[in-house]
This record gives sequence, C-alpha cells and structure tokens, in this order.
Amino acid sequence: MPNTPHGRLLRWSATAVSVALGATALTACGSSDGDDSETASGPASLTYWTWTPGMDKVVDLWNEGPGKKQQIKVTVKKQASGDTLVTKILTAHKAGKAPDLVQAEYQALPTLVSNDALADISGEVDGIKGKFADGVWQQTTLGSDAVYAVPQDSGPMMFYYREDLFKQYGLEVPATWDAFAETARALKKKAPDKALTTFSANDSGLFAGLAQQAGAKWWTTEGEKWKVGIDDAATRKVADFWGGLVEEGAIDNQPMYTPAWNKALNTGKQIAWVSAVWAPGTLTTAAPDTKEKWAMAPLPQWNEGEKSTGSWGGSSTAVTTDSKHQAAAAKFAAWLNTDPKALTALAKEGGIYPAATTAQTSDAFAQPPAFFANQPDFYTRAAEIAETTAPSAWGPNVNVAYTSFKDAFAKAAKDRSDFGAALTTMQNSTVDDLEKQGFEVAE
Repeated sequence: MPNTPHGRLLRWSATAVSVALGATALTACGSSDGDDSETASGPASLTYWTWTPGMDKVVDLWNEGPGKKQQIKVTVKKQASGDTLVTKILTAHKAGKAPDLVQAEYQALPTLVSNDALADISGEVDGIKGKFADGVWQQTTLGSDAVYAVPQDSGPMMFYYREDLFKQYGLEVPATWDAFAETARALKKKAPDKALTTFSANDSGLFAGLAQQAGAKWWTTEGEKWKVGIDDAATRKVADFWGGLVEEGAIDNQPMYTPAWNKALNTGKQIAWVSAVWAPGTLTTAAPDTKEKWAMAPLPQWNEGEKSTGSWGGSSTAVTTDSKHQAAAAKFAAWLNTDPKALTALAKEGGIYPAATTAQTSDAFAQPPAFFANQPDFYTRAAEIAETTAPSAWGPNVNVAYTSFKDAFAKAAKDRSDFGAALTTMQNSTVDDLEKQGFEVAE
C-alpha cells in the first residue's frame, strides 16, 4: 500500500477484521489454496478465487487466447461469496498465501485494503477508467490515486411496477419520491388490501443504495481520522421518508425474500418493488405467475429533473499483494472486465450485468430478460440508468453497520416506530466499533 496518509489511515489489523466479520479466528491457510505462481521471470500461473457461475468457461477464453500468447495461465477456484470469502482471503494473506486474484464486493474493498491484502494496480490498468461509470470506478479507488480493483459487475437501482395494475388503478409511474408517496396513498384508498411496496430491513444493500442516491457519504476521511456520516442529512431524509410511509400504513412493513413476500408479489398484493438490474431473475422465481406484467423505470428522484441512482450489489476483480505476478494478474483483470468477448461470456455464462458501459448495450443484452419480454428496451434503459450511478463511500467496518441496520431498522419497521432513532443507533454502533478497533474517529 502506498505510504500516504490515506494508506496509513486504512491500515487495520487482521484481528480487528475477524471481530468485525464475526470470524472465530484467522488461522494459517493450507498451501493447496495459496499462490501457485512460478518465478517472477518465467511464465505466470495465476489462481483466481471467484463465486461467479461459469467463470471457468470465461477464463478458458483467456487461456486459449491472450493468456497463451503472453504465457499467463489462470486457474479458477470456486468460493463462497460475502463475508465468508473476505475472511478466507484475510486468513490466506496472513499466511502469505492469498491467491493472485480475488473477486471482491465493492463494500469489502476497504477491509481488504486496510489489511494490505490488495495491490495498487493503477500503473497496470491505465486507460480503462473511461469504460466505467464514474460512480462505479470510484468504488475501486477509495477516494485515492490508487486503483485496488477493476469493476466487474454492477447493480444500478430501478423502479419495478406491475404495468397492468397501475393501469387498472389509474396510477402514474412516479418520477419523484414525493410522487411515489402519493402513489402509495392513492393505491391504499382505491384498494386497501394492497400496498405499493414494502420497507424491508433484511437486506442492508437496499437502504445503502437509497442513501447513496440521496448523496450520502457514510465513510470519509478527515486528515488521519475516519469520519462516519451514516446519520448525515441525506440518509436521515431517506430514513424519515420511508419511516413516515410505514408509520402511516401507506406501505407494508414486512421483509423481502420470505414466502409471504413472494406471495404478495405473485398475487398482486404488492404491485411495485424498488430493486436493481438483477430483479428480473428474482421475480422469475418469486412471482412466476406475473411474467410479462411488469415494467421497469428509473428510480424516483428527490428533485424533479434530476438523474441519479444508487447501486445495490456488484463486485470487482482485485490483485493481491501476495501475488508474485501482479502485473500479469492486472492484465487478466483488465481483460476480463473490458474485452468484448470476455464480457459477452460473463453475461452468458455468469448471468451478470457487467460494469463496463460498452457491454451494457452489446449483443448479449440485445433482448430483454424473458420475464420482461413486454419491454423490448429494458437493457437500453438500464444502460442509461447505470450511467447515472452516484458515488458511494465505504469504510473498514461495513459489516458492523449492516448488522446494526438489520437489527435497529427491523424493529422500527415491525413496531412502525421512529426510523430516525434506528439511524442514530446504526451511527453510534459503527463509530463505537471503529474506536474499539483502534481507529481515530472525527467528530
């Protein structure tokens, strides 16, 4: 890691990370999962930890093409995703045996960087920044001149609604959040047994994306200190908005991804969903009887005429500091996420929505998702929305903040109580954890 104030600020002990991730311990990793690179002067044999389905088929394109010419061979080792993989990477890194390449969610990057597990590859990927939306690229730099990963996939947020039921009840697609609230109230008056949507606290990424769209910056730096702004004005605006709708009963207060939620979507008891570009896949299994009855529109805006969206999900390809062939690994990471053939294969084999803007309108996305066959321009509109992704700001204890959100907001939603108080709890829990781990935190 560069020896800069930013780099020094991000450093964090592996023990602290194990606490934040809920890991029992960080123990030595077996050599079978470690770096199997050959000598720095010879051909490079790289190992890539990833959870993306079909990645081995995508990597075959590299090994049989550019990789063969450059004598850079990549071997895929499938892994679990989320916190499990972050902990495994840190465990391997502590033993000096992390793989050459890892797939990492954007919010996990600060934790990995703070443990000096990811290499700065800015010198190796010069020239590809323009292939990604600014808000997506920014997540891999952590606000510095360094580049710690190449964006792989993204999850721009959108508004999904039952086109047939909106027509039946005479509802307009809301362009602003004020209009969204009025639409929710209008539906309740016309059909008291139905709800526009629900506020769910069992997926922190949804709330984080909504806050991101509103301009929130949850983690920033101030000199040598971290500054936590989870209870900033932007996030409080989001919390108060949704809390108000829940309190007055204009929307439901039940969590997503439950049998009851699936049934509500499938039967039309809930007629809209604030989600991301990957929503068609979820709807296919959650609400199979509603195929071709949904439509997608941009996320409502806080001010009329604005164009901004949040991001819910997404990951990157990073090179570890343990790799003996960091330059070669960076070349592969750049190819994987910018080469047209690689991106088409990622979409086909992995079912991902690529972060590279050029791929979002490629042949792989010429047709809409089968569940949205009624909306031929689905991916054209999705690409336009993805370009408006707002910047985000992650910190070294995202997991603590997310856990606090689930606990505090789940209770507030269930009780239809003050979301502002839940937000304060989330802020305080995050600050307390940073201080407990030895970070200096600005007021």
